[in-house]
Amino acid sequence: MSSLMRVASVPLASVRRPLQRFLDEAKVEALMTSIAQEGLREPIDLLEVKGQLWGFNGCHRVAAHERLGLPTIRARIRQATPRDLNLHLR
Repeated sequence: MSSLMRVASVPLASVRRPLQRFLDEAKVEALMTSIAQEGLREPIDLLEVKGQLWGFNGCHRVAAHERLGLPTIRARIRQATPRDLNLHLR
């Protein structure tokens, strides 16, 4: 995988999340409180493949942002190839 990485705020609507995760509601609630008071401490990780953003972690942070009505989320974005993406989808 490429080592090119940047940190940016991205629209939540632009993040593709192909894998469904179980959400711990208590964790989402705690994150909502923390994010509302202090902002997001730890960015989520995204792969950028041909201009598309793919997320495979941070489901609780994403859910907290969605429930708070926040349109963007801070993310570490790594450039990746279609092959890299396929490895994450297996």
